[in-house]
Formats: sequence, structure tokens, C-alpha cells
Amino acid sequence: MIIACPYCNGLNRLPADKPATQSRCGKCKQLLFNGQPIELTSGNFAAHADKAQLPLVVDFWASWCGPCKNFAPVFSQAASELEPQFRFGKINTEQQQQLAAQFSIRSIPTLMVFKQGLVVAQQAGALPKQAFYQWLSTLK
Repeated sequence: MIIACPYCNGLNRLPADKPATQSRCGKCKQLLFNGQPIELTSGNFAAHADKAQLPLVVDFWASWCGPCKNFAPVFSQAASELEPQFRFGKINTEQQQQLAAQFSIRSIPTLMVFKQGLVVAQQAGALPKQAFYQWLSTLK
């Protein structure tokens, strides 16, 4: 499986005989899974959404959005508990307006799951933790 590094965005092939949580980037030597959402930008989005083979769960959010702020701890907890089944990333729609427009984000928070460049699931609005985990469990 091809994984993008959360630090340098370099692409790495995960060895089948080694636990994913212990794998390190061949370029920068950092752990490939750190249990934290990645801050996605137009500069690193393609490496994680298009080229990597791990499902990418994206939270489109904004700093002024109350539901976004309330959902942020749930999203972070999911990243710490569900990696390496999924990669988690956040897109600040105020700073990354091009990405928000590319995916026609009309309300925030909006959650999307990408698999090799394709949107395979989308959810408008924040979810309680249990509902979020249940939604993700249908996407494995």
C-alpha cells in the first residue's frame, strides 16, 4: 500500500510484514502515522487524496464556525484511534478557498472520504462521536 508522509508528503510503500504504526518515511524518517489530523493545503492535497491508497477522511471547516469547533475534538480522537485504517486531514476553507470551491463546499463542516482521488462518501454537518464512527465503519 502507498502512503503519503504527514510531514514531508513523500510517498512510501508500506511493507506487508511490518506493523503500519511503526513504519517510517523513507525520505524524512518520521513515523507515517502520528494519530493526528494533517493540515491539508493545495500543495499537499494530491499526495494524500490522489496518490496514496489509504482512505482519506477530510473535514472542511472554518475558524468562525461553532459546529466545526465542537466537532474538532471528535475528529482528532478518531485520528488517534482509527489510524492506520484511515488517514485524517483538515482543510481550512478560509485559507484553502480553491480546494473548497473545487469540491463545491456549501456548508461547513462538511466531511468527505477520498479513495485514490475519488469522493466515496460525503456528509454535511457535524456528527456525534458514535454516529461519526458508525459512518466510517461503513466505508472500510
